[in-house]
Amino acid sequence: MLRGIRKASSNWVGKSIMAAVVAFLVISFAIWGIGDIFRGSTRTAVASIGDTEITGEQFRQLFNDRLQQLSRQVGRPITPTQARALGLDQQLLAQLLSEAALDQRVRALKLGVSDAEVAQRIQQDPAFHGMTGAFDRSRFEQLIRQAGFTEQRFVAEQRKAMLRRQLADAMTGNLPVPQAAIEAFNRYENEARSIDYVVLTPAAAGTVEAPSPEVLQKYFDERKVTFRAPEYRKIVLLALDPEEIAKTIEVSDEDARRVYEQRQAQYATPEKREVQQMIFPNEEEAKKAAEQIAGGAWFEVVASDRGLKPSDINLGLVQKSAIVDKAIADAAFSLKQGEVSAPIAGRFGVALVRVNKIEPARTPSFADVEGEIKKELAAERARARVSELRDKVEDELAAGSRLDEAAQKVGVPVRVVDAVDRSGRGPDGKPVTALPTGADILSGAFATQVGVENDPVQVGGGFVWYEVAGITPARDRTLDEVKDRVESRWRDDEVASRLKAKAAEMVEKIKSGTALSDLATANSLKVETAKDVKRRGNDALGSAVVSAMFRTAKGAPGAAEGKQGGEQVVFVVTDITTPPFDANASDSKRISDQLRAAMADELLTQYIARVEADLGTSINRAALNQAIVGGSGQ
Repeated sequence: MLRGIRKASSNWVGKSIMAAVVAFLVISFAIWGIGDIFRGSTRTAVASIGDTEITGEQFRQLFNDRLQQLSRQVGRPITPTQARALGLDQQLLAQLLSEAALDQRVRALKLGVSDAEVAQRIQQDPAFHGMTGAFDRSRFEQLIRQAGFTEQRFVAEQRKAMLRRQLADAMTGNLPVPQAAIEAFNRYENEARSIDYVVLTPAAAGTVEAPSPEVLQKYFDERKVTFRAPEYRKIVLLALDPEEIAKTIEVSDEDARRVYEQRQAQYATPEKREVQQMIFPNEEEAKKAAEQIAGGAWFEVVASDRGLKPSDINLGLVQKSAIVDKAIADAAFSLKQGEVSAPIAGRFGVALVRVNKIEPARTPSFADVEGEIKKELAAERARARVSELRDKVEDELAAGSRLDEAAQKVGVPVRVVDAVDRSGRGPDGKPVTALPTGADILSGAFATQVGVENDPVQVGGGFVWYEVAGITPARDRTLDEVKDRVESRWRDDEVASRLKAKAAEMVEKIKSGTALSDLATANSLKVETAKDVKRRGNDALGSAVVSAMFRTAKGAPGAAEGKQGGEQVVFVVTDITTPPFDANASDSKRISDQLRAAMADELLTQYIARVEADLGTSINRAALNQAIVGGSGQ
């Protein structure tokens, strides 16, 4: 995962995004606050700024909270070491320092906000609104209590956040955005280009003969690390899966029948009726319509004459409880099929009701639901069995048993994964299917040693224990071990090299005056056209081709790797269009808002940096490390 994040941030776009995210986090938390996480009595400071100290307990709690949030977001546990590799500790420390700096600046400027304003802001927060859409006192108390706040502490934190926002708005509110910048960004985003192009597929590389032993050996020696065997670990697993345990539990007919009799009403299907209704403003009009229907007029025709569509009168096939108006419900479920009611005084007016279809109530027999009941009972007993077995396994492990010994004594089979790498693949390169789904066992298995007892991982309603039984270190493979893979990789590289050379040759010929269509004919290729391509949102050509297009002048040729791996695309830019700038267009307004927000963030970042420099900042690295280690339990 870390490798993927580093790769994503290795190019200039990724670096810009990562830098923007970090800056945004620092600014956001500085203004809005980090929350009421500052509890504990330790006086060990990890950092100080001006007259404010950040204690180890303050930092530890914030770090652990954010670690749990990050783990939930990525769907797998994140270790403190991984989080530090991502720079989480530095980001959080920067947030705490920024918050403290702004708080001190607020005090120095003697800014304030009234109790009434704080109360009004809290009451306007939709999170504290009830079913009526108004502020709900009980909901407010429940939510802040769940978050670990007292009311006084929460109000104090909100007051701080409002004062920081007040200070930020004074500097960044309504920043003017230069029109030249808006025009430049608008032109960059909306410029469109058209090209004629041909695609060189691997077939255009011609026949690639098998490499000589010397060529293959040289290729392998230069890329030996690519074919290196990773570290493998042998893992013993003990899984308590409620679903698997449920399959082994037999439920007697007597127990199932007893539950059936207790829950018989739950299995019953109530009577349903297909109901139509017409609403009238008064009883007189309802009586006239009833007389028309009694005289032979169709219910639907009368409704149509009143301007009603079928969807206006059909309630559908419903049970009695689904009809909101009790008077209508009582009438509808007292009629015979095809019968029309007398006028009914309902909640929404006087109504006529007709019943088109009746589905009687039905109670399934025991045989109909026997399988479902037995499955439910087995699942209930399996959950209890899991709890019982978990305690037994823990007792055996606490007594010094190995995991396989504990499993044998408890009567639960173990699974043995003979060899798996960090990515979950075996020596054959295929995913190891014996690993339990929904649990990140590998992170823990590759962070421990042989024979070390590890905490179980909870998966749904079950548990998985694991133990490393052996480690096969990473090593360099010999050419004989991976000859087929090496030759396949060599062949792919050779094809790519030939296509790239051919594409470059075609580009030079076009520059010399040869038409793309002539080159296409000579090489049995088809000329295709892509019109009005923008920098973003075009997946048909691939990002490399689009990027190359926008580096190429009108009428000039270019080449880039195609969307399909191994392909090369040779193109000629045939047209460049730039839409006229309209300051009132939605795109222009959106760009203006984005630039204003970016300028405000940059200005506020500079301001916070200056305040921190004026106040003076110091960081105790040893205390910071201790706070993280102490907080992680490692």
